[in-house]
Amino acid sequence: MTPPPSASATPSARASLLVLGTAAFLVQADSRVMDPLLKLIAGDFHTTKEGATIALTLYAFAYGLFQLFYGPLGDRVGKLKVMAGALALFSLGEALGTLMPTLPLFTTLRFLTGMAAAAVIPLSLGYIGDKFPYQERQVTLGRFMSALMLGQILGSSLGGVFGEFLSWQVIYRLFAGASLLMAVMLWRESRRVPEEPRPDRKFSFAPYLTLWAMPQARIVLGTAFVEGFFIFGGLPFLGASLKERFGLSYLTIGLLLACFGIGGLIYSASVKKLVPKIGELGTLLLGGTLLLAGYSLIGWLPVWWLFIPAIIIFGMGYYTMHGPLQTRATELSPTMRGTAVSLFAFAFFLGQAAGPAVMGQVLKSGGYGMGFSLAGAGLFVLALVARKLFQAQK
Repeated sequence: MTPPPSASATPSARASLLVLGTAAFLVQADSRVMDPLLKLIAGDFHTTKEGATIALTLYAFAYGLFQLFYGPLGDRVGKLKVMAGALALFSLGEALGTLMPTLPLFTTLRFLTGMAAAAVIPLSLGYIGDKFPYQERQVTLGRFMSALMLGQILGSSLGGVFGEFLSWQVIYRLFAGASLLMAVMLWRESRRVPEEPRPDRKFSFAPYLTLWAMPQARIVLGTAFVEGFFIFGGLPFLGASLKERFGLSYLTIGLLLACFGIGGLIYSASVKKLVPKIGELGTLLLGGTLLLAGYSLIGWLPVWWLFIPAIIIFGMGYYTMHGPLQTRATELSPTMRGTAVSLFAFAFFLGQAAGPAVMGQVLKSGGYGMGFSLAGAGLFVLALVARKLFQAQK
C-alpha cells in the first residue's frame, strides 16, 4: 500500500532543519558518549562493566517510555514548544548527573535525563512529517539523520578523548551547556513559526490503542522493537570488547566507535539514489544483510584494525534498515503524526533497553564471537520477515 502524500510548507513557514538537527545531535551524542567510557565509569563507581550498564539500560528505558507522553502533548500544544522545554530539563539532568557520588544516584539522574531527551527526536520526525510530503520525506529524513550520525561519531569520539585526558564528568557538563543554548533556539523557532494549537484535542493515550489496532502499525512497531533489541543489545559492549581483546586506549576505542557514524553518512549520501533504484523494501533487506556482515566480522576480529571496515558496514546497515521503517512510521496516522512516531520510538527504545541486559549475559557465557554473530543473524532474519509482511500489506 502506497502511503498518501502529505501537506508541504515553504522553507520560511517551517522551523530550521539546522536547529532541529543540532538538538537531535546533542541527544544522540549523549546516548553514545558512555560507550567507550563504560569500564572507566564502572571503575569510578567500583563495579563491573556489566553492572554499569544499568545506567545505559534505564536511560534507554526512560527514553522509550516517555515517547508515549510527548507524542500526544506535542500534537496538542506544538512540537517545537515541547522540545524546547524538554531540552531545558535535559540540560539540568546532564549537569546534576556529574555531581552524583554513587552509581544508584548517577543511574537515577540518567533515567531522569532520558525522560527529558525522549521528546527531541520523535517530535522532530513528526514535525518533518507535518511539513514535507511523503515523496520528499525519506530524503529529508536522510538529511536530518546526518545530524544523528554526527552525534554517533562525535559522541563516541569525545567520550574517548575526555576519558583519556580529562574525565567523563566534563563531557556531560559540556552537553549541559550546549543543550541549554539549543532549548533557547527552539523556543525562538516556536515563536517565529508558531504551530496551530489543538486545544480541542484532549490529552489521552487512547490514540495508541487506535494505532495498535492497525495491522500495518503492528508490523512496523514489532520490527522496531526487535531491531532495537539486537542492534543496541550488542552496541554498548563493542568498546569493552576492543579493550579486553586488544588492550586499546580509551581514545583509540572512541575513535574506532566513531566510524559507526561514517557508515551512516554513507547511507545519507546514497539514499536519494538508493531508494528509487531498489525500493523501500529492497533497502530494508540490504540493511539486514549489512548488519549481519558487520556484526559477524566484529565478533571474530583477528586484528583490531579490521574493526574499522566492520563498524562502517555495521553503521551503514543500521541506517539502511532503520530508514524505511522510520519513514513508514511518519505516515501511520497523518492526523496524529507525533503520537504515531512516538509509539514507534517507544517500541524501538524498549528493545534498546531490554537488549543490553540479555546480550550482556549471552556475551558473558558464549563470548564476543558467538554473541555478536547471533545478533547479526537475528537482524538479517528480521529484515526477511518484515519485508515479506510489508509485501503482504500491499
